[in-house]
Amino acid sequence: MKSVVCEKPWELKMKETELPEVKSSEALIRVHRVGICGTDLHAFKGEQPYFTYPRVLGHEISGEIAQVGENPYGFKRGDLVAVIPYLECGHCVACRMGKTNCCTRLNLFGIQRDGGMSEYLSVPLDHLLKSEKLNLDQLAMAECLAIGAHAVRRAQIEKGEPVLVIGAGPIGMAIIQSAREAGAKLMALDIVQERLQFCRDRFKVDHVIHGGKDPIKEIESITKGDYPTIVFDATGNAKSMMNAFNWVSHGGRLILVSLVQDHITFYDPDFHRRELTLLSSRNATRQDMEHIIRSLEAGKIDGTSLITHRASLDQVSNQFESWLRPETGVIKAVVEV
Repeated sequence: MKSVVCEKPWELKMKETELPEVKSSEALIRVHRVGICGTDLHAFKGEQPYFTYPRVLGHEISGEIAQVGENPYGFKRGDLVAVIPYLECGHCVACRMGKTNCCTRLNLFGIQRDGGMSEYLSVPLDHLLKSEKLNLDQLAMAECLAIGAHAVRRAQIEKGEPVLVIGAGPIGMAIIQSAREAGAKLMALDIVQERLQFCRDRFKVDHVIHGGKDPIKEIESITKGDYPTIVFDATGNAKSMMNAFNWVSHGGRLILVSLVQDHITFYDPDFHRRELTLLSSRNATRQDMEHIIRSLEAGKIDGTSLITHRASLDQVSNQFESWLRPETGVIKAVVEV
């Protein structure tokens, strides 16, 4: 079968690889769509933690069941499925608490094991979600959207609560959609005006704030000096993540969704004075993925409008690097396998 392998930073190559073995607890998936995530871009640049080369990238995966045995899930050949890409051990302290997203021995497709940029992939049956209503694009977007859903679930938003999302990339847009579904009063902050306009037009964000101007004054004006009670940072930028501490109300919550290879510091007297709650949000769980599938089916969440660029498996080696450049206008790229 054909696979696109990241041999080392800045190098993708098409290779012939062996068809994966399929255990009785797995299904063979004919991969059809792979969403490109910031994780893939960082891995390509050599900046992704927990990563080793060579590796087949891709964890935002949808496809068709090509082979499956008798199973308690009702899966059959031809079913369209989304892949839950986080393979947990099921036994560690995190798994015992139901926090499979931060399993101590987590294996993630496209990071610790080869991912979706192949024609076929073997996947445990309990890490597949099927839908008879959604198309392959929607199913491929489920994992990205579930990261936003997980962050919002961590935040415990109340209806009408003022929420600021910093970073209007794909994950920020996923957070915005789930926060809107939870009834938040939404503010989006970014330095790219086109993305802010997209959030206003497509997701009906209440306020958009350009980070290159004077965001503090605008945030103060919008909240009448109170500041948002919940702030999400989805920038992957250490400076932004540290600035975010200053933009949360007294008694508020800051959720750091992005991951950066750096130290994050804050001024403790201010942190203590406001009694802030600081949360990280990593990956998603089956519960989050199932919620997103239901929301997509009900039309409450939209994933496909984020897709701006496409490439076939044969084209991706040549096009991948261009997706790093802001001037290309990429929000979400999808590989069609």
